Amino acid sequence: MKIICVGRNYAAHAAELNNAIPEEPVLFLKPDSALIPKGHPFLYPEHTKSLHYEVELVLRIKRVGKHILPQFAYKYYDSVGIGIDFTARDTQQRCKEKGLPWEKAKAFDLSAPLGQHFIPLAELSQPEAIDFSLRKNGKMVQKGNSRDMIFGFDDLIAHISTYFTLKMGDLIFTGTPSGVGPAERGDLLEAYIGGKKLLSLRIK
Repeated sequence: MKIICVGRNYAAHAAELNNAIPEEPVLFLKPDSALIPKGHPFLYPEHTKSLHYEVELVLRIKRVGKHILPQFAYKYYDSVGIGIDFTARDTQQRCKEKGLPWEKAKAFDLSAPLGQHFIPLAELSQPEAIDFSLRKNGKMVQKGNSRDMIFGFDDLIAHISTYFTLKMGDLIFTGTPSGVGPAERGDLLEAYIGGKKLLSLRIK
């Protein structure tokens, strides 16, 4: 199982970080050790002093595919979940300045907490326009809708499968909306699809 993440997939988020709007999806990977085992606490990483949250809709692949055409991409997923792409922003900035990859800033242990379960698209009233949000200590800090993605689900799957064979159980973190910001020890992060809370995480 692999975790494929998409960067800069919401124009407002790209703008808030002073990044250019991408002409094709920006991809990076996280290992399976980025997921949080059930019952395991999330500990503030020792290697950063600037941990940022980024809430994202997550697709789970249900069949093997390679070189998938956009019009057939819907056959490879049927549900959506939610997760947080944690970023060590200070480490990321140092990597960018040196022209280095981002893995140390993005792919560290426990950096991709995932919601408790996935919602079948058939149960959503508007599967083409999915509302999602993140609250920090009860206050909403991020709010997005999948219709605002630069590259939609099907285009992402088509693009990703050009480079990587997609396998059953692979996860695609599809990008974060604007509003990313710092997380500190003691913060409670709660992620929602619509009005349904699917992820609750206390930072220790």
